Amino acid sequence: MFADDVLQKFIPYSERIVITGCNGLLGQKLHQLLSPHNTIIGIDLQPDTHLKGPDFQYHTLDITEGSELIDAILEIQPRFIVNTAALTGVDLCEEEKDLCWRVNVLAVEHLIRAANKTGAFLVQVSTDYVFNGKNPPYSESDITSPLGFYGKSKLAAENSLRGSDIEYAIARTQILYGVAPQIRPNFVDFIRNKLTEGENLSIVDDQIGNPTLADDLAEGICRIIQLRKKGIYHISGSESISRYDFARKIAVQFGEDPDRISPMKTASLNQKAPRPEDSTFRLDKINKEIAFHPCNIVDGLKIYQQQLEQLQTALGGDN
Repeated sequence: MFADDVLQKFIPYSERIVITGCNGLLGQKLHQLLSPHNTIIGIDLQPDTHLKGPDFQYHTLDITEGSELIDAILEIQPRFIVNTAALTGVDLCEEEKDLCWRVNVLAVEHLIRAANKTGAFLVQVSTDYVFNGKNPPYSESDITSPLGFYGKSKLAAENSLRGSDIEYAIARTQILYGVAPQIRPNFVDFIRNKLTEGENLSIVDDQIGNPTLADDLAEGICRIIQLRKKGIYHISGSESISRYDFARKIAVQFGEDPDRISPMKTASLNQKAPRPEDSTFRLDKINKEIAFHPCNIVDGLKIYQQQLEQLQTALGGDN
């Protein structure tokens, strides 16, 4: 992560930017960075939002409704669209393939059509699940081979962008965590909550990847927008680790006994969707092309803890 004065050089100014899924973790982080100096138009399913800003607009909209979405984008006339909306529950995607395809593929195709009509630059958030986890670490140019339907849907969206005539960037990420109001629990939330409640945990030690602080991903996307970088970028935390070892680091950060966490194997969970064993990213491209070096695990968890304490104070209790 960069100091604030350096980061300011990579935050766009005076742009009209649409953020889909603005009420989610990443959407809120992008809003936080971008709203002070840009016109932000947030799109999400909820009837209202707690997000505010000097020039912020909110639209309740289902991005799978193509004509409504395209009409809205045509009216807004944004310079950039950042699509953070997705169906990310990998087991749910395996069970509800039609829903998964509508949200993760067809909605992106609607956004592509809207971007084509308005000349907007589209930033699509994608995933490490486009890889099978057999040949890490993965660079942006490595061959994709998703194991489950979630990864297949996200790869299909990437392919739709590649086949389009619009300007676009794809930001692949993984194991996203962070703090924001009214969001679904992420991996760090889950571990922290269970340990606080006095539970002992068994966590898989055969799934490996780069835990990613949402603030880092948002910052990387801001740099892509500011520099108008096209193509695929891997944006994740700087360190690779198993879920089990990551859970132990979470325990230590929050003053809990890491020995309350035991290792287990993925196969014993009998999950519907297959997961890549090791989807570790190579980060050479973001280091060189957008001058970005994401934080390590310990620093990321410290930031998470600080933000959690701030949010709890603001809310007057636990979150």
